[in-house]
Amino acid sequence: MTTGYFSHPDCLLHEMGPWHPECPARLQAIEDQLIASRVDVLIERDDAAPLAGEADLLRVHTRAHLDFIRNSAPQQGYTALDSDTLMNPRTMQAALRAAGIALAATDAVIAGRYENAFCSVRPPGHHAGPAQAMGFCFFNNVAVAARHALDVHGLARVAIVDFDVHHGNGTEAVFAGDPRVLMCSFFQHPFYPFSGADNPAPNMVNVPMSARTKGQEVREAVERQWLPRLHAFQPEMVFISAGFDAHREDDLGNMGLVEDDFAWMTDQVSGIAARYAKGRIVSCLEGGYNLSALGRSVVAHLRALAGI
Repeated sequence: MTTGYFSHPDCLLHEMGPWHPECPARLQAIEDQLIASRVDVLIERDDAAPLAGEADLLRVHTRAHLDFIRNSAPQQGYTALDSDTLMNPRTMQAALRAAGIALAATDAVIAGRYENAFCSVRPPGHHAGPAQAMGFCFFNNVAVAARHALDVHGLARVAIVDFDVHHGNGTEAVFAGDPRVLMCSFFQHPFYPFSGADNPAPNMVNVPMSARTKGQEVREAVERQWLPRLHAFQPEMVFISAGFDAHREDDLGNMGLVEDDFAWMTDQVSGIAARYAKGRIVSCLEGGYNLSALGRSVVAHLRALAGI
């Protein structure tokens, strides 16, 4: 199988200060590990990286949200949207590029150029709701891509799998109650953003996990709760919010996963995609803040996507 790898230098333009863990060095750490592991020669890099357009974003976000993000961009320095989500003068360019890359990867996979694709992008997206930026996120990259698959390409059913340590509250807010979308996630709870555990919509398979949960418990939850729902749903495409901050070395979470756990989850999702979706997966980077663990985990994820 061929795995496309999408990224762009514009994703390095966004930064929120030298103290901030969501930093350009995250993408550089991934690149370093791809080279060191020699995985870079086994995947196909794709330079398609348009800026997301207004029509693309408005399928997910309100006009007021777009205007707010656009008007919040500072001429210099930073504008704080909340205590840990800041914009610099080039954040808007990076955010539009990240969402545009997710769209380009979706187009390429549906066109059959790749069986699946990974988008090494930032800023991340899964906390961004229809009318709110938060948790390092401005536009919801996976939600924008999933809506594009549904509304532009005419797919009837898509699944979203989110294995970030934090609940993808923005994605849930976009798709809760939409019968065309099944979202499966686990997340540390109670933990930021303190959501997802109570009364989820029927199309949300939310699995709250306690701190210090290790990989075997996560695997059992995936087999018991995710996979039966995914088989019953039979998605025509799968999107992954690929956060790697549930790794045991990541200080922004308190879970105990390792690289093999991310590879195993990717294998399970790939099996669903192979059976029902012609193998079609688009995976977008979300969290992961220990640079070494992030790079190693992305390599494991890509090896599983590529079947190598």
